[in-house]
Amino acid sequence: MTNQQKPSKLSSLYINCTLKKSPARSHTEGLINTSIEIMEQQGVVTNLIRAVDLNIQPSVDPDFTDDDWQDLYEKIKSSDILVIGTPIWLGEKSSVAVKIMERLYAHSAETNEAGQYIYYNKVGGVLITGNEDGGKHVARDVLYGLSHIGFTIPPQADSYWVGEAGPGPSYLDAGQQNEFTIRNTSIMTWNLIHLASQFKLNPIPAKGNVVQD
Repeated sequence: MTNQQKPSKLSSLYINCTLKKSPARSHTEGLINTSIEIMEQQGVVTNLIRAVDLNIQPSVDPDFTDDDWQDLYEKIKSSDILVIGTPIWLGEKSSVAVKIMERLYAHSAETNEAGQYIYYNKVGGVLITGNEDGGKHVARDVLYGLSHIGFTIPPQADSYWVGEAGPGPSYLDAGQQNEFTIRNTSIMTWNLIHLASQFKLNPIPAKGNVVQD
């Protein structure tokens, strides 16, 4: 990176969609922290939220205010990078992750200062843990959802760790030294930084994608 492209003013928000309330041990959070460490080494301001600690109700109504979503939404709007972290249950992202995606979708018709959809010029990624299978399936679902509502997805925007079939150890027990996961987490994190840095310098032009009333 050149001096002009250093991401010192970037901010990232990680939403951990574990089903476990704090301070319970979260394997997904273990993988998230690997990415956060890289972000912070590069001067990115990071914020980690465990969604299940908040009162977030199911809704696709942008005007629903009877819970803690609006505060989290303000953090999302002020962040350049959003990373969804989720465990795998029955081969799918967690129910908490589904709820977060639905609430994000509720605001997808809102616009930014340029008249573009609200999530334009924001970059998205996903981190996944499980102890059987479904990593690519979950990544596909989350990344498509983020892209569809306006986030930009860089190359290699996901990383995951899954164990062998059947009951067994999870990420913090057996996955932290996995070379595939270490490599992909690093690539994902750097690609998020690179792309968000470019948007700071050169946002997506409004020509052709301004929302018309």
